[in-house]
Amino acid sequence: MASGGVERLRRRADYLRVQAAERRVALPGLLLQAAPGEAGCRRVGFTASRKVGNAVARNRARRRLKALAGEILPMHAASGHDYVLVARQATPAREFQALRRDLESALKKLKLWQSAVPAVADETGEKGAA
Repeated sequence: MASGGVERLRRRADYLRVQAAERRVALPGLLLQAAPGEAGCRRVGFTASRKVGNAVARNRARRRLKALAGEILPMHAASGHDYVLVARQATPAREFQALRRDLESALKKLKLWQSAVPAVADETGEKGAA
C-alpha cells in the first residue's frame, strides 16, 4: 500500500473500468475520473497523453499530479472509490495552488469530498502523525 492510505491503480483493466463509469470532471489543470471500488479503499492512477507534450512534459505533469494526490486524497477523498487523474496541456505549467483548487473542486462536483478524515490511531491508541 502507498503511504497515506491511497493505493495505486496498476492494471489497464482498472483504468478502463474507471473510464467506463463516466463520472468525470474536466478543469483547466486536470481531468478527474472516479468509479466505485473496493470498500474502505482509495486507489488512484495517473495518465498523461502525448497531447500534454514531449516525454519531459508528460513526466513533469504526472509527478505534479502524484504530489497533489498524495497531499489531498488521503484526507479528503471518499473511500471506496478509484480515481484517475489525467494531465491536460496546462498541467505542467499551472501553478500548484491552482492545481490544488482544481482537484478540490472536482472532488466536490462529484460529491466525493470529505471535510477531513480523522487521524488513524497507532498501536498505543494515540492519534498522531504516521
